[in-house]
Amino acid sequence: MGEIAHTRAEILRASAAWAWFPRGSEHQKKHLQLVGYPARFGGGVRGSQVDSSSDPGAIIDHALERTRVWGESRFTFWTNASDSPDLEDELRRRGADHIDTVAVFARAVDHPAIEVPPGVTAEIVRTLEQVREVDSVNVPVWEQTALDDEGLRTELDEVTAALDAGGGLRVLARIDGEPVSTGGCTIVDGFARLWGAATLAHARGRGAYRAVLAERLRASAERGATTALVKGRVTTSAPILRRAGFVHYGDERAFRLTV
Repeated sequence: MGEIAHTRAEILRASAAWAWFPRGSEHQKKHLQLVGYPARFGGGVRGSQVDSSSDPGAIIDHALERTRVWGESRFTFWTNASDSPDLEDELRRRGADHIDTVAVFARAVDHPAIEVPPGVTAEIVRTLEQVREVDSVNVPVWEQTALDDEGLRTELDEVTAALDAGGGLRVLARIDGEPVSTGGCTIVDGFARLWGAATLAHARGRGAYRAVLAERLRASAERGATTALVKGRVTTSAPILRRAGFVHYGDERAFRLTV
């Protein structure tokens, strides 16, 4: 197995620094990172990356007030080992629901190789038709609203801009030619952040996720990344990631409060 170029502390910091800003979202960074999600992605506000001298109660009060200002009623916070201060006890005290857990995994980008079954292929997304096929996977898996023609063209512009700049890419996998799985990758400070993996229900367990994973690692190595970082759900992708040589560095938990 290849040696990971980054330390445990560097991996945890890189995991904490990872936040997604969907197109059309609102965001603020004061005490913590807050992102207001568009309706297409289910709305609500997500918080992470706590770095504050205030006490946990004041930080959560700030987050809930910002949630109200943005006209949302759902606040979700993702914990991380590098949070300062830690908010988990205060969230539990307020009756927040623990709704999800992901495991933080990392491995060297270039080793070991991931085997993909015959009949399963993966390709880097470059065309409007491929973006349309990616959307056909994402909509049922993530329960999203389908992109209209303008949205598809905007998505293509973003995908190709990231690809041309060398900072990211989107992969689409097929089984016997049918688009069934997808996943993205963003390259930051030597890390390949692997995100958004989705596989249609009828195609799971047939190697499509492994194909998406293998292609993202191959393409990331070409673009200078040395360590792959991914957050996998304990009940779905985590077992596959372990078999693919990823090492578990800790968990992040999601807690939800209704405003």
